[in-house]
Amino acid sequence: MDAQLSRQELHNLAMNIVGKDLEGQGYEFLGINSDIKKNPQFVALRDKLLHFVIVRAVAYPNEPQVYDAAFMETITTHAKNFEAKVFYAGVGLGHGTDYALPPIKNEPYTQLYRGLQEL
Repeated sequence: MDAQLSRQELHNLAMNIVGKDLEGQGYEFLGINSDIKKNPQFVALRDKLLHFVIVRAVAYPNEPQVYDAAFMETITTHAKNFEAKVFYAGVGLGHGTDYALPPIKNEPYTQLYRGLQEL
């Protein structure tokens, strides 16, 4: 049996899911930061407006749409300096056959992503 994905690997998987969604919605990427400790993960333009997108990989039983409000307030305050909109993108990730189990390398996975949440 293969090993579980590391926190950084889970984060990268979530980044890929959100990045494809942003691309599909016509966002133009100005900056992408895949480091799990750096925020925002995506800085993008859409309709001539600047957008900051915070991406989080979330494991069961935590709800992907629930975010740390105090942390997001610091990002929102920072975004005001750039006249940017802020979005949260939580991606629930689990094993392909049972969402309650962690994803395993080289095996199918389950995702729960409901899109961007504007703050």
